[in-house]
Amino acid sequence: MSVPIAGLIDGDVGQDVRAPTTEKRISSDLTSVPHKRSVSGPEHPAPTHDPSITFEEYLYYADITRKEEAVANELYLASRGPTTIKSLIKDRFSKGNQQPTPPPTTSGDAAANEKAGAPPGSGSDADASASHNNVGVVVSVTPAEWKNASRAMRTAGWGGVFYLITTDILGPYSAPWAFAQMGYGPGIALYTVFGVMSYYSGWIIYKTFLGLDSDRYPLKGYGDLYFRTFGSLARHLVNFAQGLQLMLFVSVLILANGMAISQISQGPDGGTGICFVVCMIIFMLAGFLLGQIRTLQRFSWIANVAVWLNLLIIFITMGVAANSLPNFKATMASFGEAFAPGPILKFAGTPPEGLASGGSGFIGSLNGLNQAVYSYGGCMVFAAFLAEMRHPHDFWKSLLIAECFIYGVYLFFGIFVYSYQGQYTFNPAHQGLSSYGWQTAGNIILLVSSSIAAALYGNIGLKVLYVEVLQEIFHFPPLTASRGKWLWAGLVPIYWAIAFVVGAAIPLLSSISGFIGAMFILSFTYTLPALLALGYWIRKDAMLPGQERFDPSTGTYSYVDGGVKRWIRGYMAKPWFNTWNLVYLLGGLVTTALGMYSSIDSMIHAFQGGSKATSFGCASPV
Repeated sequence: MSVPIAGLIDGDVGQDVRAPTTEKRISSDLTSVPHKRSVSGPEHPAPTHDPSITFEEYLYYADITRKEEAVANELYLASRGPTTIKSLIKDRFSKGNQQPTPPPTTSGDAAANEKAGAPPGSGSDADASASHNNVGVVVSVTPAEWKNASRAMRTAGWGGVFYLITTDILGPYSAPWAFAQMGYGPGIALYTVFGVMSYYSGWIIYKTFLGLDSDRYPLKGYGDLYFRTFGSLARHLVNFAQGLQLMLFVSVLILANGMAISQISQGPDGGTGICFVVCMIIFMLAGFLLGQIRTLQRFSWIANVAVWLNLLIIFITMGVAANSLPNFKATMASFGEAFAPGPILKFAGTPPEGLASGGSGFIGSLNGLNQAVYSYGGCMVFAAFLAEMRHPHDFWKSLLIAECFIYGVYLFFGIFVYSYQGQYTFNPAHQGLSSYGWQTAGNIILLVSSSIAAALYGNIGLKVLYVEVLQEIFHFPPLTASRGKWLWAGLVPIYWAIAFVVGAAIPLLSSISGFIGAMFILSFTYTLPALLALGYWIRKDAMLPGQERFDPSTGTYSYVDGGVKRWIRGYMAKPWFNTWNLVYLLGGLVTTALGMYSSIDSMIHAFQGGSKATSFGCASPV
């Protein structure tokens, strides 16, 4: 798991785009739907999270949008000419296919709606079709202009999205340590299996997005998929878990950078250095300043710089590891006297008792597996990437190439470093180098790239919690308001302080990152997509096209039945596919439980004397 492009996510959680509604929800358990609700023009955007909109209505408008996108893409490709390597590179750095934008409205109502975060079309039909400025001039807005406005932000090509996926997922620093816990054979097998499964999960997000997103009901984030399939409670739970996960990511970054600062402070002679908890406080204080950035729309370029910095650390680590001994001081500090200087050993299978720093036998393998899970995390922002694409049908190309590239990097880097450092392989890998100069170079580069990551994770995580919990449930003011800005400034130190407490209380990088990988990343990347696949295809296949229909003039869908009978019909339409997704879901839950167990067991062992580091203590784990 590496740095996400927050500029693409920012629109999902940076504003409150939900408009209140008093309309009755249309239930699929009803055999007929007499309720008629107000329907805006067919091309006008509607409130993002309106509970009265049915699953079938989302499908209806998504089908229209996909057909129109196919035609528009053919015209775009014809005007662009043949695809070459040069055009792919230009596509990465271009501003995209610019679309006409609707003329501005200057009426008091329109301005008020914009400040409140309500999208155009959330008012009455009259307001949606025209507005009046202060001098009485009528400004007309046609359906075609609304459609162009809706697509104006969808400019990314599949080549550009390949870079975004790679930026989001690639984070190979733990791969060598994972191989040291599992051995060559199991390590290659598990990285392969989880790589294939992460692609399958991405494919689920891709297909459900195509089925639920439309110009009229644009889908912006991961939580929206669950809202449209399962309802409001599912969206709130997913968004809250996402915000909590990102806060724990900040904890990991505080811990990792505290280790980097501590290692730098020890000097070439390996002195005591700065008190470890103070090193973590230093990075936390930097986070207080970084967290004051409320909008990250221009951060995507900086995040791409972080990718190249990460690759530079990889090359430094490989070159130095091949020509020097492991950092025995760090392994002894983190894993005890069992990893004092000695012969370097590598294993084809699971390492014998006492030769895996993450635990013995099955526990060690599970801790290695947790790092493999952590490495492939990133599925939760795929919906945001899809929302930016000019032609979302092409997402599968971006995903396939990115997953193959990431898989290759993980295997090559993990096997290479493990082959030279054996059981002494450290996490993160560059802190296992014995050369102080190269070790410091890697740590300084890490501090820069991690600062970018911390700004992104902290911003998105706090913004999700602010909008989805504080603003929606406790009625905090929007972030665009003056009070909202002051509250944000006050909440940032609290957010970072909580993250610091978690990191300082458990100063064990491999264990805490493994726990996060098992509890959150595995759920977001494997378990929840399986649940989404079950819900989406069962509901979709339960529809009876010859007997049921959606009426766009009233916004109603005529059901012939409901309840268990309907869900059984949907399940049996694709029995093998749905059974596979059910097995996938259960497998994800079991793996989550095992991963959490192994991480907790490693923490207990470390606090019983396996590590020099203690909660809120001065002793450094490196």
